Amino acid sequence: MGKKQKPKAIRTYILAKPGASGSYPFGEGALVFKVANKMFALIGEDESPGTINLKCDPDEALALRSAHPKSITPGYHMDKKHWNTIVLDDSLPDLLVTEMVDQSYALVVQGLPKAVREKLQKSS
Repeated sequence: MGKKQKPKAIRTYILAKPGASGSYPFGEGALVFKVANKMFALIGEDESPGTINLKCDPDEALALRSAHPKSITPGYHMDKKHWNTIVLDDSLPDLLVTEMVDQSYALVVQGLPKAVREKLQKSS
């Protein structure tokens, strides 16, 4: 992704995931990513620095917030137990950001019906 976690680089990374698509159901500036019509990421494009909301295991969400209190906070306008907001200001390693994206995607995919999961696996 490069040194800075810019929304454009993250968008490219997310859209490479099987079945991922992006849209603006909440209007311009809030790019929502879904797999099988289930949201797994939201990029706040109008903010500086940019932010991304990602689904997270509740215990992991608390641990990440504790370890990175200035960069990872409870999900803005989201279920705060299951979502984190990550500030994309270069304060977190790229690997951590991509791991959080991967976890968010995986959490949503694991909740999909088996036939949908199998179709996604075949398309990857």
